[in-house]
Amino acid sequence: MTDSSIISKIWNLANVLRDDGVGYGDYLEQITYLLFLKMADELNKPPYNKDLHFPKLKNVEGKEIEDADICNWETLSGKRGAELESFYSQLLRTLSTEKGMLGQIFTKSQNKIQDPAKLLKVINMIDKEDWSLMGADIKGKIYEGLLEKNAEDTKSGAGQYFTPRALIKTMVACVQPKPMKTILDPACGTGGFFLAAYDWLTENNKLDREEKEFLKNQTFYGNEIVANTRRMCLMNMYLHNIGEIDGESFINPNDALIADDGKRYDYVLANPPFGKKSSMTFTNEKGEIVKEDLSYNRQDFWETTSNKQLNFLQHIKTQLKITGEAAVVLPDNILFEGGAGEEVRKQLMKTTELHTILRLPTGIFYAPVVKANVLFFNNKPASKEAHTKEIWFYDYRTNIHHTPKKNPMRMEDLTDFIDCYNPKNIYKRKETWSEENQDGRWKKYTYKEILERWSNPQ
Repeated sequence: MTDSSIISKIWNLANVLRDDGVGYGDYLEQITYLLFLKMADELNKPPYNKDLHFPKLKNVEGKEIEDADICNWETLSGKRGAELESFYSQLLRTLSTEKGMLGQIFTKSQNKIQDPAKLLKVINMIDKEDWSLMGADIKGKIYEGLLEKNAEDTKSGAGQYFTPRALIKTMVACVQPKPMKTILDPACGTGGFFLAAYDWLTENNKLDREEKEFLKNQTFYGNEIVANTRRMCLMNMYLHNIGEIDGESFINPNDALIADDGKRYDYVLANPPFGKKSSMTFTNEKGEIVKEDLSYNRQDFWETTSNKQLNFLQHIKTQLKITGEAAVVLPDNILFEGGAGEEVRKQLMKTTELHTILRLPTGIFYAPVVKANVLFFNNKPASKEAHTKEIWFYDYRTNIHHTPKKNPMRMEDLTDFIDCYNPKNIYKRKETWSEENQDGRWKKYTYKEILERWSNPQ
């Protein structure tokens, strides 16, 4: 079967299930579970012979049931009818208690395809292909397509975890990560930044064996607190040949902002979640469900605030190595908010070299009317004088109109910005804005000009 026909078949089945009330998100979940089991089954056979261990069915107390079936693809694909549905549901519950990537993939898993005949159709479709022999680019293309389709389903809210791929690729093309370096995304969603960085590293370098091994197992680290999104990220990465099926998960399920874990990274590429406030939900003494603003009391933060983006920005600064580089998507309030915002901006300019800001238009995210920017900065050692001397602004907002579906932002829309950014040498740049050419989008401001502007936000 050709690559395009496999993709077409998966999409057609998604639409059939959608008519039965199974949304793209639920379909994507089930595809993730089943693909993982099928690929593990393939790796246990010649020529791979990985000897991956899968447990027998466990009871609700978490103990293996004597003479029970093994929770693997071979057993599952041999079941039919009500027995298939029952075994599949028990299998999901059992695997959710396992350790490492296996447990993370199946955390809080549930069977959303209640019709055994439809479930069998999905199983048979997956069973007919040899996924381990299929190229990572094809497997990745299938899965990324499902993720993008899921993001378009605005009712599910999945779009908040999906950063436009054109923007991600642009940020990576500017930063140009190098082999044998670590990359962090403290709010990694479905792993878009990791995959773009992986593609950049493989396409622009002739990697030796040691570099390939490092790229596969030691390059990428992240946090994602939503179990469903985390499993999609892990599967997305595994289908792109990142990580081991029986290895430890490199995606931490904990809130990245809670504490400094002491680890430091060469690059941070991120689009932290939108929404100005961090909050927690709890039940008060009257039995009412209430929300309370959440401030993170961390010694490494310049300011204690409930502003989620300011906290992520401070956390990212902490996580960088002294020579680390960052590219982060942040909303307008970061640039213009007073109080804690002003202090964080001052400290960022003082302790890092904040050299570039890309102003983004509305209409590129699934969340409507979001005004955002990309901040590019390099970490620096402690100094009495501010490391930021000038900031270059690229205005990709004025007279620009995009929508996620009908007129999405494409990579070619940002090639002028990449050229102006000049990744090979960010200290050799030329403005395109001037008094004579006020349509030019590329302009620099001195540290003093920016300080005055940001000290009196409008």
